[in-house]
Amino acid sequence: MNQYTAQDFKKGQPRWCPGCGDHFFLANLQKAMGEIGIPPHKTAVISGIGCSSRLPYYVSTYAMQTIHGRAAAIATGVKVTNPELTVWQVSGDGDALAIGGNHFIHAMRRNVDLNIILLNNRIYGLTKGQYSPTSPRGFVSKSSPFGTTEDPFRPAELCFGARGKFFARSVATDNNATMEILKAAQQHKGAAVCEILQNCVIFNDGCHDSVYSTGSRKTNSIHVRHGEPLVFGKDNEFGLIQEGFGLKVVTIGQDGYTMDDILVHDAHCEDDTLQLKLAMMSNENGFPIALGVIRDVEAPTYDAAVNEQIEEVKAKKHYHNFMELLETNDIWEVK
Repeated sequence: MNQYTAQDFKKGQPRWCPGCGDHFFLANLQKAMGEIGIPPHKTAVISGIGCSSRLPYYVSTYAMQTIHGRAAAIATGVKVTNPELTVWQVSGDGDALAIGGNHFIHAMRRNVDLNIILLNNRIYGLTKGQYSPTSPRGFVSKSSPFGTTEDPFRPAELCFGARGKFFARSVATDNNATMEILKAAQQHKGAAVCEILQNCVIFNDGCHDSVYSTGSRKTNSIHVRHGEPLVFGKDNEFGLIQEGFGLKVVTIGQDGYTMDDILVHDAHCEDDTLQLKLAMMSNENGFPIALGVIRDVEAPTYDAAVNEQIEEVKAKKHYHNFMELLETNDIWEVK
């Protein structure tokens, strides 16, 4: 029986706006940590700067709020030097994808064993409402009063393009689904990105309304699970099939389509073609938003490879510490 509960990971009084998605996510993270069962003293939570990056103050683990955009860099150092620690990185869309974009993509490329949480509300909240790298074209904000004239990053596309091996997505208000992907991220060895869709109730309220309530999620999203058919709708009446090089939404039982025609999700496939198509679906292009674990592929991790290399090199050397290194050369004693 697991000896930990969410209470073992709680600390302090969260200071976010009432209704902020950060409250929902924090509660789910603490509960997931309890169910995962890794002790608090073997867990580290690292963040950058932003509303969501205040989260380390509210978990009873090793924790550090670092500087803007550098959460992935610090988290990488923590994991490489302390490989036995479970490391959670918490960043907002601005912290991770703007000033921290370089560190984000290289954490993916290197496949560092980090659980990377991307809390995406498509706005800079802490600095009072400027548009972020995920704000849509035409978005009106304090820093774009006439609307943005640029296209946003799509986190899934960025993760896949950087050779990411794990990508999952959930909605902050969907407790069970968020817990599911957090536990899957912990089980995955390598860089595991969990995009959490959340509203900023002050500066960008309603940005994820199509999937924020239970009722709207049934219609506007599809929860994917490895090995299960890709169906959705209030009564699972819709499904996804492959049409040419793309996907198509069909109604099961109409136009000759049966369950046998519906695609089955394969999160472990090395070829990420269909996984990326799932991750890129949106309500704007007539598709449901994919939630759940979309990609989960095993690969060597950076931190394990670095430590193995260190041990290999040490085994070939005649010295194993600094004093032994000094003694490999001529030594003079000065009196």
